[in-house]
Amino acid sequence: MVSTIRENRSKFFKVKCPDCDNEQTIFEKASTVVKCVVCGRDLATPTGGKANLKAEIVQELQ
Repeated sequence: MVSTIRENRSKFFKVKCPDCDNEQTIFEKASTVVKCVVCGRDLATPTGGKANLKAEIVQELQ
């Protein structure tokens, strides 16, 4: 029997920029390039599924 309750399998991450130490929240499956709002460095690039993270993960948010 198929379960009617579906769990959310995607996550948000709080990441730290390697250049300026700014922390911001990004989606695990980002479909566009995510840039740091302070210095403009790329923090994540899309790959068709989960994004390729280029920043340190500080915390996993649910």
